[in-house]
Amino acid sequence: MGNFDGVGTVLKRGSDIENNGANGKLPTNGAAIEKPSLDEPEQKEILLNQQKFSAPAYTEIRTRRCTVKAAAEAKSPTSTNYHPDKKTIFNGAIFGKHQEECKPNQAEGKLSPELEHHQKTSFEEVPLHTACLTYLGFYLLMILGYINQLLFVPKVATEKNREGYVALYDAFESFYSRYVYRRVKDCWNRPICSVPGDELTLKDRVTDDYGWSFKFTGTETRCLNLGSYNYLGFAAAAGRCADESEERARNDGLAYCSSRCELGDNEQLHELESLTARYFGVEDAINHASIILGLRLSGATIKVFKHNNMRDLERVLREGICYGNPKKGGTPWNKIMVVVEGIFSMEGSIVRLPEIIALKKKYKAYLYLDEAHSVGAMGSHGRGVTDYFNVNPKEVDILMGTFTKSFGSAGGYLAGSKKLIDFLRTNSHAHCYAGSISPPIAQQILTSMKTIMGEDGSDTGRKKILQLARNTRYFRRRLAQLGVITYGHEDSPVVPMLVYLFSKIGAVVRTLTTRHIAVVGAGFPATPIMEGRIRFCLSAAHTKEQLDYALEVIDEIGDDLGLKYSRKPRDANPIEY
Repeated sequence: MGNFDGVGTVLKRGSDIENNGANGKLPTNGAAIEKPSLDEPEQKEILLNQQKFSAPAYTEIRTRRCTVKAAAEAKSPTSTNYHPDKKTIFNGAIFGKHQEECKPNQAEGKLSPELEHHQKTSFEEVPLHTACLTYLGFYLLMILGYINQLLFVPKVATEKNREGYVALYDAFESFYSRYVYRRVKDCWNRPICSVPGDELTLKDRVTDDYGWSFKFTGTETRCLNLGSYNYLGFAAAAGRCADESEERARNDGLAYCSSRCELGDNEQLHELESLTARYFGVEDAINHASIILGLRLSGATIKVFKHNNMRDLERVLREGICYGNPKKGGTPWNKIMVVVEGIFSMEGSIVRLPEIIALKKKYKAYLYLDEAHSVGAMGSHGRGVTDYFNVNPKEVDILMGTFTKSFGSAGGYLAGSKKLIDFLRTNSHAHCYAGSISPPIAQQILTSMKTIMGEDGSDTGRKKILQLARNTRYFRRRLAQLGVITYGHEDSPVVPMLVYLFSKIGAVVRTLTTRHIAVVGAGFPATPIMEGRIRFCLSAAHTKEQLDYALEVIDEIGDDLGLKYSRKPRDANPIEY
């Protein structure tokens, strides 16, 4: 675990020398502290870091002097009773003696899928006064933006000599990005200069023109990472994955510079496709650079149903079959395909897969399942929502996912029947024209996937899956205990915390950054206007110590910024980790 202060001292006692951070506690046995001699530039840099990284270490969490909070802390386990000598550290995650008792991310199956979904999924309604203030604040921001636009001409490029051509920019989108999004632009697209593991390093930047442009300050901020999709903790600069990927790069280079249909086909990619098919329990799989053409290029008619609402989905299917294709005089559709996500990345909810499969069979439709966020993160074997619900993966016609999240790599896959994959190999634009996956990137996928499957000869993969499940439940339950509103399923590692007001998104992101916590904010148009949120993404690499630190800070700013909107009764009992 990196030190937040970024400064190293040398503790010297007799012949024993230890490296410790400046935040470490001073020894009580008379040990002397000697700092190595540094030249003037290094001393200036250290002084700058001392001022910048002044947040307390995870083990020295400051507590608010409040009797109510002190009582709550006495009931709930905190980092003060954390003992590293009683735990085994592995690849950034801490696995305790009772790790085997941790329940994996798996549907219980005791109730019907519908009842289990409603019991474990939370979408608490916004209080009326908060909704009114949110709309009022947003429209006030829009009005001020229009006044600003009238009085001050923005120094931006404008379209000229475009008669007869389609406009390059939508008028409202241009206005929104200039006068609404620009005010909080510093909270998005923040550059980093490290591996996005359990911690990351932000490159600091400032703006002198109110968000029109940014410049780097030359300093960096080390933060606890609660914003990356590193679900199983494979995004690391050291370890087996990194070592084997480096070796592959040295032996095979960085790229094949050709498509799979020409000179980019090789034994490594065949092994990866075979392993992917075995991992998901399907006949065949194909790897791809990205799916960028989408539904628009397919020429299909798109019908939207309400979020995770099976009755509305059935209505859309029934109407599609009854009325047919209106563009062709009501003739039957060639195919009807239901396209859903495994974990909905903005809502943190899990698709109701068993019910969708039942509807698919009932109406003779096809099912396309996007497992970008769920593969690796869900199920007792990390195989996604099919594993979570113990559903035969062959019940899903097309399984799609990415290797960028749980596997810590790049690219993605499509899995299904051999007939489907053979068709895609022949007709897929990406397979025919895009470059093959880079050798070290493919090696990262192979190594991480074999680790999850246990084919590396260890139980590391299973431990990571259990650790993620434990972190997810603990973090969600502690947030509920704090009184903030969160969306989604209790087993989902994507945890949206509702802040509602547009201005609070920026305030929370900036405040957490000053406390060395990196998070992602989401607002309109990515979410509805009155549902601005902070999205936490949990990882198996996170320790309880790190989560407790984050929860402590969230509790503090929740009081300061008024984020505790929940009207549900709070559980006063200790939340076990």
